[in-house]
Amino acid sequence: MLPELITSVPGPKSKEWATRLRACESRNVTFLSEDFPIFWKKAHGTNVWDVDGNRFIDLTSGFGVAGLGYTPEPVVAAMQEQAGELYHAMGDVHPTAEKVELCETLSRLTFENWNAGSGKSLLTNSGSEAVEAALKTAFMVTRKPGVLAFNGSYHGLGYGAVTATENLFFRGPFSPQLANWAVFAPYPWELRPNDFSAAEEEARLREKLTRHPIGAILVEPIQGRGGEVVPLGWFLPLLRRLADEFKAVLIFDEVFTGFYRTGKRFACDHWNVVPDIICLGKALTSGFPLAACVGKAAIMDAWPPSDGEAIHTSTFLGNPLGCRMALTALAEMERRDLETRVNAVSEKLCAAIDHLRAKGKPWGQRRGRGLILGLEVVNAAGKPDPAKAGQFIEQMLVRGVIILSGSPQRNVLSFTPAFDLSAEEIDFALMQLANAATT
Repeated sequence: MLPELITSVPGPKSKEWATRLRACESRNVTFLSEDFPIFWKKAHGTNVWDVDGNRFIDLTSGFGVAGLGYTPEPVVAAMQEQAGELYHAMGDVHPTAEKVELCETLSRLTFENWNAGSGKSLLTNSGSEAVEAALKTAFMVTRKPGVLAFNGSYHGLGYGAVTATENLFFRGPFSPQLANWAVFAPYPWELRPNDFSAAEEEARLREKLTRHPIGAILVEPIQGRGGEVVPLGWFLPLLRRLADEFKAVLIFDEVFTGFYRTGKRFACDHWNVVPDIICLGKALTSGFPLAACVGKAAIMDAWPPSDGEAIHTSTFLGNPLGCRMALTALAEMERRDLETRVNAVSEKLCAAIDHLRAKGKPWGQRRGRGLILGLEVVNAAGKPDPAKAGQFIEQMLVRGVIILSGSPQRNVLSFTPAFDLSAEEIDFALMQLANAATT
């Protein structure tokens, strides 16, 4: 059963909650207007229900978290069982077995699978924290404070992560408080091949690596919040080669792209490039706030042994509920042939998007890979049209579809659905988008 056209979004209950939220939450967090947002009540699979009983298809999977869909039965069962036994421990003092098993599993799925030896993990509560743990690790290894990052990047909003985030919307307001250890370079984009020369970009990167004390190269193998940007094929191999030559730590931020989102277990697998550290989150648990900085054992061993007080830790490190959910979610991902599934759904979704694009403006290029796809919204001159993209987000709610926009220009509609999105749901959602474009 697909959603029906909704006559009033947000409904009266959502509006009531919005009024209450406006009075008690920092006003910079949730965008509130007469037409936005809805307040969620429950979710299952690809569907979300709001407090007014309206049903929606969610094309975001909750910011890419619910790749397995909402409330997957094995994960829910594991969560319930674990909550009945233990849902908090002392992760850096008296841990649980679940923490050990998760670290072992992450090693097996990453560096052991890549035939790069074993891996060691530093568990965190968010992707931003995982990135910051990786940056600290790189400094421990190299003692060089500089970080080379890239245009369009998004690594989170903690002070360390936002310093390495090029997007000025997030970094700019706090720049007077930020240290000056990050330098940025272009991100060579596969949809703009004539704009980038491998030789020129290598020369540019060499100049930065020579002039600055770069201890870490931080990159998203495929950019997510940057607008579903896939790099040219020579880019990641070049970074691996330069990291080795300049003795920098190569960090892949796969918080968004990890665990089959791009059609491979990890986005870097498309180019067979192995990082020194990989940052993981979002889909790791299918819904619990837990992330991980996973590095080659020799890299991670730059941290000194704990003498009873860790120099990088947190109260909820290795939370047993999150670890149990992650173990179950990872087992479910590996049990299913997600590579085949994601690529099959991607093929159908790409075909539907391209059919829509063939109708002309306001549609620009299709971006991305697997099930991290983007569709540009442009004006009559072919320029980014963020206002129109915002209108589509609101109009699609009334049509029973949840979608968001991204990119620095905020004009790219983002498709990051659950992996079980059906052909019927794809046709419905794209039909609603086509109808919205004609109103």
